Amino acid sequence: MKAAVVRAFAPIENLQIGELPDPVPGKGQVVIDVKAAEVNYPDILVISGQYQIKPPLPFAPGKTAAGIVSAVGADVAGLNVGDRVAAQVEYGAFAEKLLASAVNVFPMPAAVDFTKGAALGLVYQTAHFALVERARLQKGDVVLVLGASGGIGVASVQMGKALGARMVIAGVLGHDNARVARQAGADAMVELGDANLREALRERVHQLTDGHGADIVIDPVGGAANAAALRAMAWRGRMVIIGFAAGEIPTIKANYLLVKNIEVSGLQWSDYRDRTPEWVARVQQEIFALYVAGKIDPYISRTFPLAGVKDALTLLQQGKAQGKLILEIA
Repeated sequence: MKAAVVRAFAPIENLQIGELPDPVPGKGQVVIDVKAAEVNYPDILVISGQYQIKPPLPFAPGKTAAGIVSAVGADVAGLNVGDRVAAQVEYGAFAEKLLASAVNVFPMPAAVDFTKGAALGLVYQTAHFALVERARLQKGDVVLVLGASGGIGVASVQMGKALGARMVIAGVLGHDNARVARQAGADAMVELGDANLREALRERVHQLTDGHGADIVIDPVGGAANAAALRAMAWRGRMVIIGFAAGEIPTIKANYLLVKNIEVSGLQWSDYRDRTPEWVARVQQEIFALYVAGKIDPYISRTFPLAGVKDALTLLQQGKAQGKLILEIA
């Protein structure tokens, strides 16, 4: 099968399109003919060997795919050849065929096409677990989303609105990114490029919320925006750290958490996939239902053929991607 192949951990410029053996399903596994795959920032880390899990070489990267089941292994119930499905895996999605554990494969409603099905995967799962499980979103909460024009950012804005937030404030860089966040449903914007961000972000959030602050902060960015957002939180606020797209891992002062009665937690979604796959399956069906009901809709800014995978990854690496980038794999 044709695939994006990693033969040695290296920068994304070394990624090649090549051949890998067609997978054969074992017990509890299925093979999926991939139609679309979601491109995510962690893929860059996996390819370069900087991710916490290093797949055995050679391998195809990619963590989310949508396609059609083409083979079923022993002891698989509820999945059949010909089923339209989405799958969330540790690696392997950037290929014509994907081997996946059946517990990580989810039937897609007829109203969900393959491109949207891929886009409704990792980032929406991450946003849901961040808002519901880690941040304990309540109806009427104020949610501040940093990096709100990126994949996780757009998903968090839409999820926040769909699940009952009173106000979703988007932290963005520049007018183009503000437009994307506004289209996703954000109620207001804060500019993360302000020269005095430490003071300006708090002032803006307090202005928008009549001094209340943000009940929840979703942070896939890190860097200076993290420290500024901490100052903008409401009493008993909850921040969820998802990643460090700005390239700087922040240091959080514990005394500030104590004084303001706020909390900071982290989210590595793949642990939920591996430890509680049945929980992830329930969330995925809820995500599909929200899409079918018109309450969420992934913003796909660009699609690429498999041969264009390096172009997609480069946009992510340079911080120039808005919404989702999808590989369309025939």
